Amino acid sequence: MKALCIGVAALLFCSFSSPRTYPHAAVVHAKVSLADSARFDLLYDNLDLQGLSLSRQAYHKAVVGFLSLQITGAIQNAEVLSIVDFSLPSDQKRLFIIDMTNGRLLFNTFVAHGRNSGKLMATHFSNRTNSYMSSLGFYLTGDAFIGSHGYSLQLQGLERGWNDHAFSRRIIMHSADYVSEEHVQQSGYLGRSEGCPAIPETLNAPIIDQIKGGSCLYLYAPVKRFVRRQTSFS
Repeated sequence: MKALCIGVAALLFCSFSSPRTYPHAAVVHAKVSLADSARFDLLYDNLDLQGLSLSRQAYHKAVVGFLSLQITGAIQNAEVLSIVDFSLPSDQKRLFIIDMTNGRLLFNTFVAHGRNSGKLMATHFSNRTNSYMSSLGFYLTGDAFIGSHGYSLQLQGLERGWNDHAFSRRIIMHSADYVSEEHVQQSGYLGRSEGCPAIPETLNAPIIDQIKGGSCLYLYAPVKRFVRRQTSFS
């Protein structure tokens, strides 16, 4: 199933529980068996993710982190894996939500980046409050709630120094009207958020309902320092 667009904006939670903490786990060093590697490579090919422009490196790192989070017991919703590939411009569909149980692509749609991360391309990233930039790395999804942007989803950043301030920054998933085919046609790029991975209004509830409750979300960009890091969950 393919989707539409993904939007922008930010913040203001209604009621939040405190973020959970997890044992450290070296994601990039998680051991993937040859059988698992072949199986996930086959899934990438069967879903034609290369044809949809998802970077193979982004996919591989997302899968390895997904497996590591399963090992640590952090993932409660292991049915889906969500990947945002910021190596793609915002006028392309760069959110991929994969059914890892049944081997299906559930959604492929637009997603916004932070307004200070760039215009068409997201090239600058930050973990700082009020940076209005996107933060890379692995996240766990939390509960859905009704906030200032309507139906929204809590996100908890798991990578120290990269996205672990996401909760305090009020980085959430929500919809925005300027994340649409129409906005791309008018401006050449999507509207931008204050750092949130915002999604299209028409897909907001279906996506949030699919990935809420402790699933893995990975935001990738081909930034050398990020790609080479030894990931640890905090």
